[in-house]
Amino acid sequence: MIEKLKETKSVWQHLKETDKPIFMYGMGDGALKIMNVFDRYGIKLEGIFASDDFQRGHSFMGFPVRKLSYIEENYSDFIIVLAFGTFREPLLSYLYNLSEKHEFYAPDVPVCIVDDVIFDLDYVKKYEKEFDKVYDLLCDEKSKQVMLDILNFKISGKISYLKSCQTDVEEIYDSIIKLNNNEDYVDLGAYNGDTIVQFLNTTSGNFSSITAFEPDKKNYKKLLKQIEKLGLNDCDNVNALNCGSYSKKDVMLFSNKAGRNSTLNCVDGIETIVDSVDNVTNGNRVSVLKFDVEGAEEESIIGSTNTIKKYKPNILLSAYHKNSDLFLLPLLVNELYDGYKIYLRHHPYIPAWETNFYFVNK
Repeated sequence: MIEKLKETKSVWQHLKETDKPIFMYGMGDGALKIMNVFDRYGIKLEGIFASDDFQRGHSFMGFPVRKLSYIEENYSDFIIVLAFGTFREPLLSYLYNLSEKHEFYAPDVPVCIVDDVIFDLDYVKKYEKEFDKVYDLLCDEKSKQVMLDILNFKISGKISYLKSCQTDVEEIYDSIIKLNNNEDYVDLGAYNGDTIVQFLNTTSGNFSSITAFEPDKKNYKKLLKQIEKLGLNDCDNVNALNCGSYSKKDVMLFSNKAGRNSTLNCVDGIETIVDSVDNVTNGNRVSVLKFDVEGAEEESIIGSTNTIKKYKPNILLSAYHKNSDLFLLPLLVNELYDGYKIYLRHHPYIPAWETNFYFVNK
């Protein structure tokens, strides 16, 4: 598969070698992660700018926060490095248009950084056998092209690869995972209930049971409000748990960020209950299983071993929190049951978040 890749030079190496001034678009955690890699590579950052709504004359990490118009007026040629993620319109289209106007990169810095390993061509070569196995397991040509586009993006930071391979989420339920009105749905990382709403919209509100895991206390309150809004709060077959998904029942440190990127096993978190799917469902049927647990996917799959082996549920699996997610997670599921048809799709998002595997029981 590696011979099919178009990109060989990492975005970091390019930024190190360029003579153009580099401006970062955005602030916050994403910017700090990218700045750390800049320091490691010796990449010089010229300045920072923000969207007009966020530019209020303040500074970030010693840099005055400018408007793009200021940079365009004072620099004839420059590079933009994106430091945040979005799926929202019209911002998403604005970023794609901006990338056609200026040299533009969205460096791949995973949500969960492990051992400061950067995703580049050397990383792909190191795990070439594993990537090849996954590529060969993918059941359609579109999935194979998505894999190539995502790898090319991760190496180069060029968002054109994301635009070329994105598909709407609705395609999943229209043509890949076709739900019926008798599903037993387990939602790991239920957030504020948005994926439960999506599930109910697809099944016209009919289901057998719903079990939702959400460890973040603020998100959990939003989840309960959503369940109440949907008229499900008095249903015996709807179970919302304020806990994280893991390989066993335990208490772990968890960062309560009240967002999609809250993570388990952090240094400065609060004690949070975690449990496994196998324990919570206690041998009961699961027909649809969604994993979006901010880096704990591997442990959560292990905690679903008996469920997957027994019921072969259709699986929705996030593949963008760690560098290894693109090969380690699908291979782990395939070891538990090798009868799945495996799809890979990227839904509208910059950077390569919302890149998911879908496992369909044949």
